Amino acid sequence: MLKIVNVVGARPNFVKVAPLVEAMKRREREFTPLVVHTGQHYDPMMSYAFLRDLDLPQPDVCLEVGSASQAAQTAAIMQKFEPVVLSEKPDWVVVVGDVNSTLACALVAVKLGVKVAHVEAGLRSRDRTMPEEINRLLTDQIADLLFTPSKDADENLREEGIPEERIRLVGNIMIDSLFKHLELAKSSKIKEEVGVANTRYAVLTLHRPANVDERETFSAILEALAEIARCLPIIFPVHPRTRKTIEELGLGKRIESISGLRLIEPLGYLDFLGLFSAAKLVLTDSGGLQEETTALGIPCLTLRENTERPITVELGTNIVVGTDPQRITSAALAALEGSAAGGIPRPLLPLWDGHSAERIVEELAKTSG
Repeated sequence: MLKIVNVVGARPNFVKVAPLVEAMKRREREFTPLVVHTGQHYDPMMSYAFLRDLDLPQPDVCLEVGSASQAAQTAAIMQKFEPVVLSEKPDWVVVVGDVNSTLACALVAVKLGVKVAHVEAGLRSRDRTMPEEINRLLTDQIADLLFTPSKDADENLREEGIPEERIRLVGNIMIDSLFKHLELAKSSKIKEEVGVANTRYAVLTLHRPANVDERETFSAILEALAEIARCLPIIFPVHPRTRKTIEELGLGKRIESISGLRLIEPLGYLDFLGLFSAAKLVLTDSGGLQEETTALGIPCLTLRENTERPITVELGTNIVVGTDPQRITSAALAALEGSAAGGIPRPLLPLWDGHSAERIVEELAKTSG
């Protein structure tokens, strides 16, 4: 019997851990899965909504670390996670994604001699100013097993000198949750609630410090959104951090002046999936949404200068447009013109088939045998 500690630190981690825990529970004679929530990004209402939507039980351990600077938060996670590992004595610690909890918990486990598996390994933006890039690089160097979503991630790891025997191409774990919940999400009433049930619309997410902490950058993005909103409404579930910076930067009135930009509260997983899966266009600075829109064939504009998911750009579903208003506007109008018939052909990606969790669990069993 393998005891596996699965770490979640932020809401996107729930989407990746849920199918893993489910796959382990189907093999209950082989696996005992535990979920540790570090509380890196903790919102009681949102966490509960994600647990409910993804059929995840309450976490076995909640560390309640909370927000802090990069160094303080990483250190706090390590301090609180170490006693958990010492007490539970797991066979594996599974970390996902690229948040501070990913690196912090991997470091603790490795130093205690516990094997680490990194799900979503090998992604690279080549931008070391992003804290997430540092977390990805370091976690991949110390993890025992690296579960990758696509071949370009394998190539990145090989170039960094990672031994072949540590690399496993398993596909995209987020797509497991996407495909499982898509039909259920379509029954969500969110489109009616925000007034876009019978019209074309776009969806926006915006939360990265580089975009929302500087007034000049945020204002440039708003300039583009004002133009796009002349063509169709833009639904904007506002991250708590972004709402705070809107107030601090004094951008509230500017946003209110954009009649087609509709700010709403953050959504649970099913409501958000129901919303963006029917959109004609998605604008985002997040990572996972680039992959989800690719799987569904929805045009996506990434409001960053780079992406750690270049496969989405190669397939033509995602365009990296940065924060220049003209680039954003022209790309959006071109995408809308091309998606008038309801989207672009859904690309077929190897192993993005909804069964990545099963492959990961099988590899953990084989490697531990």
